Amino acid sequence: MLNQLSNPLALLGRILIALFFIPPGFQKLTGFAGSVGYAASAGMPLPELGVGIGLAIEILGGLAILLGFKTRWAALILAFFTLVATFMFHAYWSVPAEMAGMQQLMFWKNIAVTGGLLGYAAHGAGAWSLDARS
Repeated sequence: MLNQLSNPLALLGRILIALFFIPPGFQKLTGFAGSVGYAASAGMPLPELGVGIGLAIEILGGLAILLGFKTRWAALILAFFTLVATFMFHAYWSVPAEMAGMQQLMFWKNIAVTGGLLGYAAHGAGAWSLDARS
């Protein structure tokens, strides 16, 4: 039975992973100044450039995952991006105790998302994807 669900589950997984990246990418685009200010406060060097690159990766990578286009590469790029962002913005070990719990939750959530992305990097998007058409 699970074999019959392989392609619908792969598509559903891609949709859900894409939702983790596409809306935040557009939020960074429409609230660019605020995103740059937050990145600067977290110590990101060249925050304008970093936020610009980040929103491009989130939007383009998220769309690639959603459509199943160059999925393995998109998943690898998004996994690397997610790991870097996780250590930069969710360093729960370096925040006050009252903030550590939430940051730790966000940290491990992002680690889990990275794991899901690595699964797509390893196995591809499934038959219901643009990758399967080529």
